[in-house]
Amino acid sequence: MTQPKARGPYAKTAARRAEIIRAARDSFAEHGFAKASLRDIAERAGITHAGLLHHFPTKDDLLSEVLAERDSQEWQYGHSQVSDMDELAPYLADVLRHHQKAPELMRLWIELAAAASRPDHPAHEYFVRRYALSRDNFTEGMRLQEERGQLHPGLAPEHAAVLLQAVLNGLQLQWLLDDDLDIVGPMRAFMQLTFQRTDTP
Repeated sequence: MTQPKARGPYAKTAARRAEIIRAARDSFAEHGFAKASLRDIAERAGITHAGLLHHFPTKDDLLSEVLAERDSQEWQYGHSQVSDMDELAPYLADVLRHHQKAPELMRLWIELAAAASRPDHPAHEYFVRRYALSRDNFTEGMRLQEERGQLHPGLAPEHAAVLLQAVLNGLQLQWLLDDDLDIVGPMRAFMQLTFQRTDTP
């Protein structure tokens, strides 16, 4: 049985929020978070400044939603593309290339993640959950590789998952400092080292 679609005020509110989030994403990407204004975002969304504040009282609220939407889209895409760990490296290469097309959003994510390391930061719990979920998913895949004899000898699945997160974050930060740097090649090299076959002569 198909689930009925939302109608009435709720559907309109959800659609309006989606429009605002898209407008915020475009404004952040064009101007950067610091220079983007709520009035510009409201204009892009086709609503008044007061109307925007009704849905999102602060710019920080909007940024969190923009990043959460990006994460949601990437999780969905990842699940559709990666049915086996052998497909992980090509998927991550696509993710890195996609992020390179929106450097301002990449920069915003890194800046917010660092700021959210403080327990009193509004996005602290979000990033704690986000990293934990990512580690759990990577660890599960690494355990499967270990069972197949395809994880580097002596490398624990939990450690491999943490290292993979560190490599992905570190490569993107380095690229933001030097956009001529190849980050896809090193990521693929790391995956090859991690998934070294123990049965290879």
